[in-house]
Amino acid sequence: MADMARFGPARRRRAACVAALLAALASAGARAADTPASTPAATAPTPSAVRTEPQAVPTAADPALEARMLAITAELRCLVCQNQTIADSHADLAADLRQEVRELIRHGKSDAEIRRYMTDRYGDFVLYKPPLKPTTLALWLGPGVLLAVAVAALALVIVRRSRLADDRFEPDPDWEDDAVDHPAAPASPPPGTPA
Repeated sequence: MADMARFGPARRRRAACVAALLAALASAGARAADTPASTPAATAPTPSAVRTEPQAVPTAADPALEARMLAITAELRCLVCQNQTIADSHADLAADLRQEVRELIRHGKSDAEIRRYMTDRYGDFVLYKPPLKPTTLALWLGPGVLLAVAVAALALVIVRRSRLADDRFEPDPDWEDDAVDHPAAPASPPPGTPA
């Protein structure tokens, strides 16, 4: 330690760390030497203990629970993304809802009870197949009504256009029969203009 006084503060700290490391290694070696012969010495780590790359951690220890959670969340809409299911979404809220569904399954809730819990909390919007009731009637009948209105409007336009006389339409020289048979003559200059 007397030698460390001549070094700067950074070197002194580094030397103190090295000394502490050497002392720890020496005490570990002394403990290994004191172990009885009946227990295996921990001299070389096993290959699995040396592994440095990260390992994937399963989200559920029970694959059946995970499959059931995915089946339930595949029927529920992500409240953030709205075009994805909770099972497919990467939003933080979707991850929280997946975890909540796991907890409900662990507590012994049935699929219907879990769906009811979600709809009580977030409304029928969370379901991809909302039930047919007065509040969701527009969801079920709206697309059919819009299609019927579009078809009726198209039919009305076609019928009105078919009843119009030909002189009500502007002539299109490119599509007339005479324009194809007889090319148009070059236009003559108006009278009084020099040629």
